[in-house]
Amino acid sequence: MRSSSEIPGLEQPETPDASGAYPRLSDEHIMLLSRFGTTTDVPAGGLIFCEGDSECDFFVVLEGTVAVIQETDTEPRLIAVHGPKRFLGDMSLLIGQNAYLTAVAREDVKLLDVPIEGLMDAVAEDPTLGDLVLRAFMIRRSLHSGIGAGLRIIGSRYSADSRRIRDFVSRNRIPHRWVDLEEDPEAEALLQRLKVPPEMTPVVIWKGQSVLRNPSNAELAKLLGLRTVPSGGAHDLVVVGAGPAGLAAAVYGASEGLSTIVLDSVATGGQAATSSRIENYLGFPAGISGAELADRAVVQARRFGATFTVPGTALSLGSADGHHLLRLADGGELDAHAVILATGAKYRRLEAKGMDRLEASSVYYAATESEARLCRDDPVMVVGGGNSAGQAAVFLARNASVVNLAIRHDDLYRDMSRYLADRVVQTPQIRLWRSCEVAALVGEEALEAVVLDDLQAQGEQHRVESTALFVMIGAIPQTSWLDGQIPLDDRGFVVTGSRGGSSGIFETERRGVFAVGDVRSGSVKRVASAVGEGAIAVRLVHDYLQTVGRR
Repeated sequence: MRSSSEIPGLEQPETPDASGAYPRLSDEHIMLLSRFGTTTDVPAGGLIFCEGDSECDFFVVLEGTVAVIQETDTEPRLIAVHGPKRFLGDMSLLIGQNAYLTAVAREDVKLLDVPIEGLMDAVAEDPTLGDLVLRAFMIRRSLHSGIGAGLRIIGSRYSADSRRIRDFVSRNRIPHRWVDLEEDPEAEALLQRLKVPPEMTPVVIWKGQSVLRNPSNAELAKLLGLRTVPSGGAHDLVVVGAGPAGLAAAVYGASEGLSTIVLDSVATGGQAATSSRIENYLGFPAGISGAELADRAVVQARRFGATFTVPGTALSLGSADGHHLLRLADGGELDAHAVILATGAKYRRLEAKGMDRLEASSVYYAATESEARLCRDDPVMVVGGGNSAGQAAVFLARNASVVNLAIRHDDLYRDMSRYLADRVVQTPQIRLWRSCEVAALVGEEALEAVVLDDLQAQGEQHRVESTALFVMIGAIPQTSWLDGQIPLDDRGFVVTGSRGGSSGIFETERRGVFAVGDVRSGSVKRVASAVGEGAIAVRLVHDYLQTVGRR
């Protein structure tokens, strides 16, 4: 327990609700929640929840004030102050991640303690409560990311492991602060206080002083509460891949009573989660970020009982005792009555001089808030002519001094949606390089410039100053682990329907194994179509399970 004198910001007033992150609950909502929770008293200095805690409850402040802080190696950092009728927590509470902040009573407080199951029951009775909580939690997560709350990553920008850790945390939308050994003046002093020599980096700082030296993605996932170990026995449905198609399958499978396990080797949301704004998705006229769409789907699927395992990498698809058997990279196995393959596709690696030297430090395959912060006020290069490249260019233009967009042909409207191509043309910070391809990357440890070959003026090259290169070209299906086990087309996409030897449109040659979304041969590469395929596939799974009598 802390003494009241140790609580930071004791004199600070309640944090204002300028952004909608800290709304007050109505008396009606509090009365509804009280049916599913209990009141509890916490003395001044008492801890309500701590950084690293799992399975936290939903707390509403009834009397007194609560400080939300981040533990550091020196003194706690004040994040927010909550008074009566406000609630604690953020998205971690709804998507099953461990808490990354600590809540402390600034004075004697009375709280309404509602278990998550009770919160879900209350939301089912009054959806407006759910909308209020979800919106506030999402805004808080965004604010925390912006101020660098949560864990800290210390390392060199030239380190491949530093990049791996940053990418994993960013793709999973975990608030964090990146401390660059080469650029951040606090880095050396921080390492000295923690007694970590620079050669031992990268390190992750958790709970203020806990140091993890170069943790694997699996270790990070355990730390953050991303990975749930599935129960034993055969599951009705295992979904491999948690992009839009996989998430839709998880929602419809779990909501219809199937025991549903979802695996993804990196993060929920797939490539769609890296999109800053999806503007042509039905029902969202103002657009929706890929991250928000993914988080909403995860909350929805978990509410119906789906289990998520990240990272969960499938290595092979076999069979045993009439079940499908998935062997995982961690040595585990999963038995499934039915499998939906939704592993999607990844951007093709650019083959250019200097790529091997500079990829770890300066080349990116997604454009999220994390990457945007790293290249603020710098010139950057985006390569690609599709919607993903267009969205990245428009998004990065908010932060970069100039965004160079290189396409291999002369018609921006050929592969990009018209609304997006219009926006690219109308954005003054974007410079379009038509009929160009990347020939070389210039720089020793970090990117300094990109050399473009002009495909129309044969032999002519352009040197374009850039500190970061965003590659969004082509699509390589994530199916290497399936080769020889089910039919693939000549580009490696999964063959389904009559071409795959099945009468079902999404079923493969192997009965009970379905493929949806970008990984499926002949699919339409759009979020809406992927969601539709995931939903339809669950209907086919039901038919299959009923036919074979395995549910």
